[in-house]
Amino acid sequence: MNRSALIRVPRALAGRGKATRIECRFPDPSCNPYLAFAAMLAAGLDGIERKLAAPKPVEEKVYGYEEDKRLLLGIKTLPGSLIEASKEFAADKVLLEALGPHVSEKLLMIERKDWDGYKTQVTPWEKERYFGVL
Repeated sequence: MNRSALIRVPRALAGRGKATRIECRFPDPSCNPYLAFAAMLAAGLDGIERKLAAPKPVEEKVYGYEEDKRLLLGIKTLPGSLIEASKEFAADKVLLEALGPHVSEKLLMIERKDWDGYKTQVTPWEKERYFGVL
């Protein structure tokens, strides 16, 4: 079972083809489920409207792959921080339109405020590393 996939279609049991399910493994458990599903629905509808072809499935576990190998397979990594995710969101016209200007602007404002608070924190590593210098 490949749990490194962002979207996974578990094998259907014989005779239960209509019961096949899809797992979206990328939303964080702390996300707003309404916004997450609105975003996924908007992305899916955009793909249908633009007649985008679905990528070939990747059956192997890619977690330990180097970036070069992932890129050859067409696999991009998710943003690694809140600020990276916020920049990706701000550049995504489909999501901005789907959520509307009021929600999008508020989310971006909250994310920037959270990031500003986070980046000014002194970590235990920094204290241990640099307090001896004083």
